[in-house]
Amino acid sequence: MRRAAIGLLLAAAGAVAAAAPRLLDFSADERAAIQSHGPWPPPPVRDPANALEGRPEAVAFGRRLFHDRRLSADGRVACASCHVPATGFSDRRPTARARQGEGPRNTPTLWDVAQQRWFGWGGATDSLWAASMVPLLATGEMAHTVPALAARVRAAPDLAAGWRRAHGREIPADDEAVVVGLAKALAAWQATLVSPRTAFDDFRDALARGDTQAAAQYPLAAQRGLRLFVGEARCSVCHSGPRFSNGEFGDVGVPFFVPAAQGGGVDSGRHAGLLALQRSRLTRLGPHHDGDAAADPRALLTRQLTMEPRHFGEFRVPGLRQLVHTAPYWHDGSAATLGAVVRHYSLLDEDRLHADGERILRRLNLSPRQAADLEAFLRTLSTPAQRAMASPSTHTR
Repeated sequence: MRRAAIGLLLAAAGAVAAAAPRLLDFSADERAAIQSHGPWPPPPVRDPANALEGRPEAVAFGRRLFHDRRLSADGRVACASCHVPATGFSDRRPTARARQGEGPRNTPTLWDVAQQRWFGWGGATDSLWAASMVPLLATGEMAHTVPALAARVRAAPDLAAGWRRAHGREIPADDEAVVVGLAKALAAWQATLVSPRTAFDDFRDALARGDTQAAAQYPLAAQRGLRLFVGEARCSVCHSGPRFSNGEFGDVGVPFFVPAAQGGGVDSGRHAGLLALQRSRLTRLGPHHDGDAAADPRALLTRQLTMEPRHFGEFRVPGLRQLVHTAPYWHDGSAATLGAVVRHYSLLDEDRLHADGERILRRLNLSPRQAADLEAFLRTLSTPAQRAMASPSTHTR
């Protein structure tokens, strides 16, 4: 009886010890890699091409415009119709309607959009204001023309007054300048959409200040997944920095052939995006830059872009913050769940990838536990739904 009691006590003690919070022994290199994903939120960086960023009147006007169906030609669609605030500023559908020259694409989230370098899955625009203007004019989306939309602004007293307050001047005679002014107000509001802090951020900061007790509260499975993410799996090569994206483009083995049911053909991704960017006057090199384009480093990036064969079938590396709320995933919305994304990389067909340049991706061959750990970590980059969907005005830049 006594031996049995002692055995039970030892077993209970072991169970308690196993369940107690524990911190993995991260190496110096692992700790440095973890620190590179913060701090969050990052310091705000204003866009020199958009004088409306940070202007309260413009932010307020842009927020109203985002929900205004009059920005569409038929008065039935607003920006918020596809970028739904309650669903992570996406629409939970695999794809939206296709624009000319593109295949059907998934509606990306707008969380942290001002942190991007290029916009759209193919990077067809180089500023948030230009990206905001594209759907206003795209056939199959809001389908306006520049003259018609400018005329609508001038004819609607509230829109005209909002435009004047946002810009601090009278509405110009140039129709394109009027519509660009709308897009810049929309961008000024979107620039305030900074996602809330997550469990990962609390862990990262605790680790940085040496608070092992607080760091140990981070789930052990997530710690193991994080170790994979910054180490053996090499996810952080592309999903780098505080936003978990290097801001560039890559081929991740997702087919770019468009199914016949969706019109058929090929979505060439970055290749088509570069063609559109080079042909557009709505860039940092064009007439609507509000500052000195010669002093804008992002304008220099646009000027130096060149087309390469590898760009065919590459798509923008998305940020990973709040990704739990923005399924389905990839440019074509073909991954319904986060687990499906992890399985894709675990079983990756390396022969499908571009062969030129350094091969970054490789088949991971994850064990069931490793796959579960990696998914557990990725889930800690999102907040509970009620926090993630809180009013964006509480997360300002």
